[in-house]
Amino acid sequence: MFTSTLVRGAALAAYLVPCVGLAQSAPTVQLPPASAAAPAAASPAVAQPASPAPSTATQAAVDQRIRTLQSQLGVTEAQMPLWSAFAQAMRDNAASTDALFTQRAGAVAAMSATDNMHSYAQIARAYADNTERLATAFDSLYASLSETQRQAADTLFRQQATAAAQPRTRR
Repeated sequence: MFTSTLVRGAALAAYLVPCVGLAQSAPTVQLPPASAAAPAAASPAVAQPASPAPSTATQAAVDQRIRTLQSQLGVTEAQMPLWSAFAQAMRDNAASTDALFTQRAGAVAAMSATDNMHSYAQIARAYADNTERLATAFDSLYASLSETQRQAADTLFRQQATAAAQPRTRR
């Protein structure tokens, strides 16, 4: 049950969080460099994997989101280098998120309460760091967009932020 919920949550996060503003309720994650992760790595329950690889479901969801967003924004050939950098940041974040959730799911049964809190804090820090990296990649892309493309992006981001702000019901 927990694993199923976790997989659905990770897949949903990977689908919704590729863009800053398009998924403000669930930011994406990228692992910090090994030196920055040293405090978290002190506990085996929260150690980070060396090279995360996204699940097939996560990768497929992210790739679909990238294609959809590219189409909705009408990215031109001239904008492709900036778009590619932004899309790669989306993929990297999804892979890291998937790895952290998978790692947490595998360790949560044996975690002490403090390990659990530190694991959650690690994910929250990674979300924040990756949202900033994604925003930076988007800044360059947004600056290259035409006025019509910017209006489309602004509308899409507002719609998603509004939807994300709606209360969620429990199943």
